[in-house]
Amino acid sequence: MATRKSARRARRRTVRTVKSAARKVRRTVRRAVRKGKVARRKSAVRRKVARRKTAVRRKVAARRAAPRRTAQIRRKDGRPADWPGLTPYMTVRDAGASLKFYESAFGFKVTGTVMRNDAGAVMHAGMRLGDSAIMFAPQGMSSDMRPPAASGAPDSLSLYVYVADVDSLAARAERAGAMVLQRPADQFWGDRIAVFKDPDGYHWTFATNVGAFDAEKAPQS
Repeated sequence: MATRKSARRARRRTVRTVKSAARKVRRTVRRAVRKGKVARRKSAVRRKVARRKTAVRRKVAARRAAPRRTAQIRRKDGRPADWPGLTPYMTVRDAGASLKFYESAFGFKVTGTVMRNDAGAVMHAGMRLGDSAIMFAPQGMSSDMRPPAASGAPDSLSLYVYVADVDSLAARAERAGAMVLQRPADQFWGDRIAVFKDPDGYHWTFATNVGAFDAEKAPQS
């Protein structure tokens, strides 16, 4: 009898052990399934958020770009949105050298495309300094125009450019080799100006407004 009872108890223990193990397996499986579902949900949410962010960025970029395109197309005075209405077009001896000089001496920056020939020489360039702009091309390219230094013509034009700090620009221009015609000085009309001549013979007057017109300082005729 003892042996049979012992065998039954052993079988019951085995059954309980198996059932307990099965329950543990089922719990583990359920947890894994739940974790997988949560992970998938999180991944789906992240993908949705990323798609929404991308869509928003595209809309913002489109809105920012649209006014520029509209301004270029619909501007009533016919000029591009980023270019002034009056632009001196200058003839120079070496457009590549002028490109470097106007940047180093006066702080102009290239705007738009610099056009070059097959040999790499600059044939056209546009540059900006604040809201001032110039364009230039080498002599002999498409007309008989020549720069003052090559034509020998008397000076008849000075390019008048307003800048934030004429003293700083004057020092920079002098260091870059611009010919100084007048160092910075206050004028009776309220501007402080400095005058230079570039390598092609053009006169440049840079000015910073520092006051109002003073008739008492004006020269008397």
